Amino acid sequence: MNRRDFIVGASSATLFTAASYGRILGSNDRLGIALVGCGRRGRWVLDKMMKTQRITPIVFCDVWNEPMKKGINQLGLGKIPMVYDLEEVLSNAKVDAVLLATPDHLHTQYASRILKAKKHLYLEKPVTLHFEEGSSLEAFVNESGMLCQTGTQQRSGAHYQRVKEEFFGGSDRLGDILFVRSAWSDFGWQRRVIDPRSKPKNFNWETFLGPAPKIPYEWSRYDAWRNYKEYGAGILSDLLTHWGDVAQWMMDDHNPKSAVTVGGIYHLKDGRSNPDTVNTIIQYEGGWNFTFECSVLPVKNQKDSVLFHGTKAKLEVFRAGYIYTPHGQSPIHVENTTSLDDQHVANFLNALTKGEALNAPVSVGLQAVKPSHLATSAYWSGKRMTFNSAQTEIIEQG
Repeated sequence: MNRRDFIVGASSATLFTAASYGRILGSNDRLGIALVGCGRRGRWVLDKMMKTQRITPIVFCDVWNEPMKKGINQLGLGKIPMVYDLEEVLSNAKVDAVLLATPDHLHTQYASRILKAKKHLYLEKPVTLHFEEGSSLEAFVNESGMLCQTGTQQRSGAHYQRVKEEFFGGSDRLGDILFVRSAWSDFGWQRRVIDPRSKPKNFNWETFLGPAPKIPYEWSRYDAWRNYKEYGAGILSDLLTHWGDVAQWMMDDHNPKSAVTVGGIYHLKDGRSNPDTVNTIIQYEGGWNFTFECSVLPVKNQKDSVLFHGTKAKLEVFRAGYIYTPHGQSPIHVENTTSLDDQHVANFLNALTKGEALNAPVSVGLQAVKPSHLATSAYWSGKRMTFNSAQTEIIEQG
């Protein structure tokens, strides 16, 4: 069995031991990783992978050479191939897996090609821009036999896993959960002033547009793509996906029933289409409400968190730890000092080489984005939106 065969084989349910991994790959063998989408997030996650000393960057792919150059310099890679065509990544036999960190509107199209080429995939969240893409993406993963880790890194956080075990799944420490509140605001990157700029040299506008509407070049749509609904849902996907996933995971309820969303472009009159401020309320089949409050403006909750209100206690969970407060008693603080991204990357690499189960497979990624799709639909329609009984279509509530 060669190295490539072993990695593909690891997508089965068989658990490979560290000893067998060492015998097959050799002590100095590393996984070949391609970065597709070389922006801030892609470079960040690749850096985390590199620090494990278990991967070798093989090739960078982007619509423009500048972010590729920036990544090469930032990560100290020296000379590494830079390509504009995804096919040059997929035909490279040294690439075992792809880190896909493009704008959201390209996710499904690129993921399908990567999986068909028999490359494993680390897919940044949100996994889809449109709800109807979900079934196709899941089918691509299942048919390929490849592993697909999705970018909801809380799933690999030890303290999140501890909260799940100790406070949910049969525990009565919180009592009956009445509602779940979440807040997350203040995003300087999404409120930058984007000055017009002529199209740079070595920039492929048509490739950036991909399946989105074909329109003339406009720099802000590239440099601040999250501001435009054609390429992403802004704070209703970038942020709601994370906190909605945490709420659903803990509550063991992945079936949002209906949503109402209000908000708008209240302050940033810069041509964006996505809102700068939103509030959404999502009702779940299990009988609880989830609220999400967010603004890219410089307002700040004491903590960016998910807060569970129960009849016996409340529990506030955030990336740096959690606070458990039984009614009438003093709060108990638990701190987290570990990196969620480090843990999530390690889980992906362990899945590829040791048969460890993925913490956020495509099924989890698709569950995580469901509340985002429902809330976004409610925002743009201005109506209460709901899933049909089979949870396969978003419709206006009658």
